[in-house]
Formats: sequence, C-alpha cells, structure tokens
Amino acid sequence: MRLDLTDLTCKIGSVKFKNPVFTASGTFSYGNDLPEFVDISMLGAIITKSITYELRVGNPPPRIVETPSGMLNSIGLANIGVNNFIKDIIPLYKNIDTKIIVNIAGSTNDEYIKVLKDIESVSSDIVGYEINISCPNVEHGGMELGVDAKLSNKLITELRKQTEKLLIVKLTPNVTDISKIAEAVEEAGADAISAINTVIGMGIDIVKRKPTIYKTYAGLSGPAIKPIALAMVHKISKTVSIPIIGIGGIVNGENVVEFLLAGASAIQIGTANFRNPNVGEIIVDELNQYLKENEILHYSELIGKLNLYE
Repeated sequence: MRLDLTDLTCKIGSVKFKNPVFTASGTFSYGNDLPEFVDISMLGAIITKSITYELRVGNPPPRIVETPSGMLNSIGLANIGVNNFIKDIIPLYKNIDTKIIVNIAGSTNDEYIKVLKDIESVSSDIVGYEINISCPNVEHGGMELGVDAKLSNKLITELRKQTEKLLIVKLTPNVTDISKIAEAVEEAGADAISAINTVIGMGIDIVKRKPTIYKTYAGLSGPAIKPIALAMVHKISKTVSIPIIGIGGIVNGENVVEFLLAGASAIQIGTANFRNPNVGEIIVDELNQYLKENEILHYSELIGKLNLYE
C-alpha cells in the first residue's frame, strides 16, 4: 500500500468532514479569533462555545482551576447571546476553512428551540448543531434534561422538527446509565452523540479553607477523565447505531485511536487546546502517521474494533 493513500475523511449524517478531529465546545471560542499560528483548515470541524437565547456573563471567578492531569471549570455558559452571535459572528464563517457546528444550551425546551430557530432563519455556512443537555455549571439548565431519558427525547424530537442540518446531542457522564439517554435521543432523531461532557468535581484551598471554585462544584476535564470517557463511549456504541463523537482527555493521536477502537467515529479536543491551540493539527498528523505505519487505508477500519478478552 502506498503511504500517501491514507484517508481521514469523515461522514456524519449527510455532512462530509476532512478528518474526524474536532474542537470541543468552550475551548475554541466561536472559532473566529484564533492565533495566527493555528491552521484551522487542518481541523475537521470547530464546535462553538454554547449559545443561549440571552447574553450570559457566566459565573463569578474563580471559575477555572488547574488540577493534576486536568482542570476544573465553572464558566456558567458565558456567551454573547443568539442575536449578537447571528449579527457579529455568523457572517465571519464564510472566511473560515473548516466546518462549523454551533453548540446550543438553554434552561427550558422553549429556549433551545428559540435559539435554533433564530439561527435557522438566516443563511449561513453552519453545518449543524450540538445540543448541550449536559452542562453541570449552571443553576438551571440542560443538566436536568440530560439525566432524564424522556425529557431528552422530548427536546430532541422538537428540535428535529426545526432543522434538516446535523443534530448532535452532547451527553453527561453524571448519570446512572448513559446508554438509556443515548437510545432516547437516537429514537428522537439525533444524527450523532457527543460523549462525554465534564465530570462533576471539586477542589479545596487548605490555606483559605474555601473551595477553589466560586460555585464550589465544577466540571472536571482533561486526561484524568479519559478512562471514564472511553467506558462511556464503549457502552453507548453497544446500544446505538448513530455515530459517536468521543470527548475526554485526548492529547495525542494515540488517544484518538483508543476512542476509535472503543466505538467513536470522530473525536473532540478540549482541555489540550488551552495548553496548545495548535494541538489539533499535531493530532491529525499523528493519526495519519499511525495509519501509515499500520498500513490502514481509512481510519474507519479502526472504529469499534476493540478485541475483548474471552
């Protein structure tokens, strides 16, 4: 096999991506204000930070704290609101050389629906939506939807009626059985599932005798949660037929291969972007090199090919 024939093209629903390496919501802003040294054309897709109906200032600081092998964050869905997003950000996407997926969050079904309908009402280069029903960092929000299969199904059923674009649902690991939620959103018409969002965590400052995060509890991300994410992706893969986008602690190409073997069809890079915004390009190169070294023509040959002990 010629080494230059490896293929990273990825298809989710009817949308074709140049590769399966996406950026995770909240780690790449809106995708429009990146450093000059970041070649976003190397990425499969950028997933925006969460957009809500109204502008949100988010939670008070401190709201980001580094931890061993990860970080705690409690941003609280800070964003410019859907009207400003439509007016100021969407027009910029025509000059961005990769696919754009908009993450949507809300406190009620109606809020999710209003945000999606408002974005749908304008012509744009957006290829789809990631529905955040799993944020642990707000007083009222999608988290209660994300832990209830019936509520999740109802929301996605309503959103499916509003768009023909990709509908991806981001799930929380903070549930008894993530597979039940996955099945519910697949039945409602989701095109794919993103898993996982952050794990609930906490830090304590023993000098101040206070939590390290203002809101006490926060979302733990980074390499520390990768084993949890792999397990969740593998469990989901055994119960749904739609693609899974794996998230959680990915820092290199080997980690991508782990998620593919567990059943993911694509991945998102999150915390690693804060250390090196150009890590996506490096990971794409490393994944491509792995395929060449192992004489694999298309990366999809790895999906779900985990060999279990008998």
